Amino acid sequence: MALPIEVITTIGLVGGYAVATTTKKRELGGAVLAGAGAIAGKRWKDALGGPASFALGLIYTGSFGASHPLAKKIGAWPAVLSAAGMTAAASLVAGRVLAKK
Repeated sequence: MALPIEVITTIGLVGGYAVATTTKKRELGGAVLAGAGAIAGKRWKDALGGPASFALGLIYTGSFGASHPLAKKIGAWPAVLSAAGMTAAASLVAGRVLAKK
């Protein structure tokens, strides 16, 4: 059974940050983030089509980018968890809405 896309994006965002902070190598965290994003992007495209995949990819990368200034206000882990939650929620909603069409 394949992992749900929401789990994959959470692994990318939370796992990427954990790897980067644990190893002190941002590029390793970036590799986790990019790898999970590539897997999620393909799965979104297969399940929901190109436009939805593109939009969800923007949410994934946008939430990652937004977590950086947010971290200055609420802390790093809360910002990462917020980004992961936002991306997972968007993926769930898109999947449910588009599945009804």
